Amino acid sequence: MEVKARAPGKIILSGEHAVVHGSTAVAASIGLCTYVSLQVPPSNENDDRLTLQLKDMALEFSWPIGRIKEALSSLGGPFPSTPTSCSAESFKLILALIEEQNILEEKISLASGVSAFLWLYTSILGFKPATVVVTSDLPLGSGLGSSAALCVAFSAALLACSDTVNIDMKQEGWLVFGESELELLNKWAFEGEKIIHGKPSGIDNTVSTYGNMIKFRSGNLTRIKSSMPLKMLITNTKVGRNTKALVAGVSERTLRNPDAMSSVFNAVDSISKELANVIQTPASDDLSITAKEEKLEELMEMNHGLLQCMGVSHASIETVLRTTLKYKLASKLTGAGGGGCVLTLLPTLLSGTIVDKVIAELESCGFQCLIAGIGGNGAEICFSASS
Repeated sequence: MEVKARAPGKIILSGEHAVVHGSTAVAASIGLCTYVSLQVPPSNENDDRLTLQLKDMALEFSWPIGRIKEALSSLGGPFPSTPTSCSAESFKLILALIEEQNILEEKISLASGVSAFLWLYTSILGFKPATVVVTSDLPLGSGLGSSAALCVAFSAALLACSDTVNIDMKQEGWLVFGESELELLNKWAFEGEKIIHGKPSGIDNTVSTYGNMIKFRSGNLTRIKSSMPLKMLITNTKVGRNTKALVAGVSERTLRNPDAMSSVFNAVDSISKELANVIQTPASDDLSITAKEEKLEELMEMNHGLLQCMGVSHASIETVLRTTLKYKLASKLTGAGGGGCVLTLLPTLLSGTIVDKVIAELESCGFQCLIAGIGGNGAEICFSASS
């Protein structure tokens, strides 16, 4: 049997950085996904290995099941219905398994993702042989939630193969989990995220699990649903950034200028709340959709101006903004800033010719351009007989 799972990436529509200082932020799923295929060999086949293939990187990791059991049997799995954190001792045991794979030094950053996979696999399915294949639409390390989408897709495929979730395997096409299954899935994905990031907020995996959009403030998450189709041009500047340093820089600026920065954060809070209201308010016709899109463009431009005030923009980001502004399109950075990705709203009535021109100009600067719908489905799975 083969189980396939897909989980979307995410963008921050409004409120990045300011959310750390008590403001509201809005995040949304995007129509770019990470895909996981999990194939369990028939019991009569003499295949006793667990293999992980990262297709986009042409990498493969493979362990005899006996070796995994020898290393990790003390962990006491599987316990699929009880999401459990990976202890420091367990993490050491998993790292030892990964070190046996002789990962090239330039690929060593992948070790945390492979560690998350081994923890999730053995915790949910135990010590069973399988081949797991990963592909993704999402660029790594660009602020689009690629690690969360990976953990959600892993967890979805694994839970679908366990006896914990109630899913009709005979149904065709992509299926969504029930509400209680989504909650379990989200908790497991969060445990994977903790292995990769240490202390994640939980926002990325929640958006990837449930899809649509969420509004969040001071640890409180509210799921919201868009009443209108939204499409974004996502420009990856390919400029790496240090998220921790950027967050620290905003905090330092706040200490130096407390009154001014308090006003900035209050303004961002108002923008995020207004943006959420606009997105949720029904639009009856093309005219009202256009009016709402124009409102969103204004809010995006204001939010970006405030992010500039926080000191988190970058020359590459401003190049994208100057380019899109020539075509009267609104853009803002998304995520940590300092590089990473830029969002540009593509209005419903915008001609394809204009879009092609914008993309050509941005790509001539060395940027990567992706077009994605916003606020779509979360994690989904499908089943097929093994070939």
